[in-house]
Amino acid sequence: MPKLEVCCYSADCAAVAERAGADRIELCASKTEGGITPSIGVLEWVAQNIAIPVHPIVRPRGGDFCYSNSEFSIMKSDIARIRELGFSGIAIGMLTEDGAIDRERMQQILSLTQGMSVTFHRAFDMCVNPLLALAQLTDMGVDRILTSGQQQTAEVGLPLICRLIQQSQKPVIVPGGGVRLTNIHKFIGAGAREVHTSAGLVVASPMRYRKAGVNIGLGGEGDEFERFQVDGDMVAAMKAMFAPEIVRSPLYGVRV
Repeated sequence: MPKLEVCCYSADCAAVAERAGADRIELCASKTEGGITPSIGVLEWVAQNIAIPVHPIVRPRGGDFCYSNSEFSIMKSDIARIRELGFSGIAIGMLTEDGAIDRERMQQILSLTQGMSVTFHRAFDMCVNPLLALAQLTDMGVDRILTSGQQQTAEVGLPLICRLIQQSQKPVIVPGGGVRLTNIHKFIGAGAREVHTSAGLVVASPMRYRKAGVNIGLGGEGDEFERFQVDGDMVAAMKAMFAPEIVRSPLYGVRV
């Protein structure tokens, strides 16, 4: 049966995702930056309180995936701490200036993560040659690739995702990016063994007092009295789509 990975941007969201039936969590901070490495406090809390597999993202900043020497050193230090805390895997990705997989640095990362699962995250969607990248990551022994098929959403990128799934048993190809209850059947039908979703909604802050005219972190855009939160009902509904009787349904044309 396929597995459902839920992207969580807080410890509270991780708890919601676990209760709702998620198989695995990708733990991040800062949704507005596309996910960066969580704080030590968050990592410690999740390590102590969440029983299902959790793979923190190792990404020192938002933006591109071509890192300086100092950033790479920070990433290696973060991996060491994540490993000490007992996490079963990480999500990471690095590219060269020319948009190729940074094989030299990835090999160093894999030597630091022996015994841990490694997902090459959506840096894959920014590489210049996805089929060459697949071959290189396969040779390295990466466990999975998270991808939207090099499109803004995985639904639009489904043709490439299908091709990658057909070509690869390992790494496992994990569709992610705009995966929702309304389209998850398309990825099941494509033969995806794992699917990645944020399964979230925006909720209002509980604060009653709201200082007008001051915006701390959003540059005047957006509402700082709103936040993104995992929707437990959505996670449960998406997980239910993986039930054997649904997976085998001719409605979805699913290969089993």
